[in-house]
Amino acid sequence: MNRGRIDIITDILNVCKEQQNKTRIVYKTNLNFNLTGKCLDLLIKNGLLEKKENRYVITDKGRTFLEKAKEISLQP
Repeated sequence: MNRGRIDIITDILNVCKEQQNKTRIVYKTNLNFNLTGKCLDLLIKNGLLEKKENRYVITDKGRTFLEKAKEISLQP
């Protein structure tokens, strides 16, 4: 079964609760480098992730997004 866009985004944000480099994100989320790069750019553009040197870390806005996504996924 393929993951949806929200599932991929939440997976990336969960991995980035601690600073991670792109390679680590790719392996932990089971995505390819191209898709991961596009998602990381999108998340940075929307303020959900920050890039510090070569590492990515979740922002407060990203944490709020994760909480809301978790609430929605638990709804019947």
